[in-house]
Amino acid sequence: VKLVESGGGLVQAGGSLRLSCAGSGIIFSINAMGWYRQAPGLEREVVAGISSGGNTLYVDSVKGRFTISRDNGKNTLYLQMNGLKPEDTAMYYCAPIEAVTSGRFGSWGQGTQVTVSS
Repeated sequence: VKLVESGGGLVQAGGSLRLSCAGSGIIFSINAMGWYRQAPGLEREVVAGISSGGNTLYVDSVKGRFTISRDNGKNTLYLQMNGLKPEDTAMYYCAPIEAVTSGRFGSWGQGTQVTVSS
């Protein structure tokens, strides 16, 4: 499994970014996929997930601001982030949710850094 995240950057509070995650060795359309983030000194947390059926789920702190989506043809996962806040600053990763939850996942990508200035 290889996951390549991109799209991060430095934005002012209130700004927007769209993250992308291209995958190989895993088919996104038949796996529940998630976006995770890790801020310095904190544990990695899941912020959004999308099931194989297209159902989505968000952590409370990003509800109404972030949107997760998937392009099955491109095997690419997206995270549209609007209304960014300084507390969204973190390294963002994508990963298959079930494998992460079961502790079986070890193929994290390099991540993409999101920095939000106040």
